[in-house]
Amino acid sequence: MSIFDRLWGGGRKTPPQPKATTPAALSAEDSDLPGNVERRIRPRKNARQGTRALIIDDSPTVVAALRKVLRSAGYQTREALDAEHGLTLMEQEAPDLVFLDIILPGMNGFGALRAIRKNPAIQHVPVIMISGNEHATEQFYANRIGADDFMKKPFSRYEIFARIENLLDAELVPRRKADIAAGLAHSAATPTAPPP
Repeated sequence: MSIFDRLWGGGRKTPPQPKATTPAALSAEDSDLPGNVERRIRPRKNARQGTRALIIDDSPTVVAALRKVLRSAGYQTREALDAEHGLTLMEQEAPDLVFLDIILPGMNGFGALRAIRKNPAIQHVPVIMISGNEHATEQFYANRIGADDFMKKPFSRYEIFARIENLLDAELVPRRKADIAAGLAHSAATPTAPPP
């Protein structure tokens, strides 16, 4: 069959096969798709309802997409199209989590991240940097100056929640990675009293 037959529907089509729903069938069927099996079988661990997220991105499309995904899971969102406005919003009310684009008009995301980490009132807020750049240099630099995670555009709903899940503490509150590690070390070092 030629390519034209396929495009114009001239060939015989095979009916779609029903999707398997058991874990064993899913793992056999989707073994070539990384992460899909685990995502379908394992329930998503999500932040508590009402978690406040701040989205700082100059693309209205990215802001709208993140807003829709986060609000569908019970988050409260605020948005800023530039770093300066985002920092002002953070000083007015500290969010629980920030999504920060690297390429912004005026102050870029790296400058905003430095300002966040220098301000004692908001330096504890976890920041997920986002960028459309394919180079790992940005990710390395973002992590080095205090980002808690990094997402490359375009991203999926699954990736958004996977990044958030990496930052959740035992009470399902987003925390900086260093704070989570310190909390785990503290709880391991604290002896528990035997029951009376």
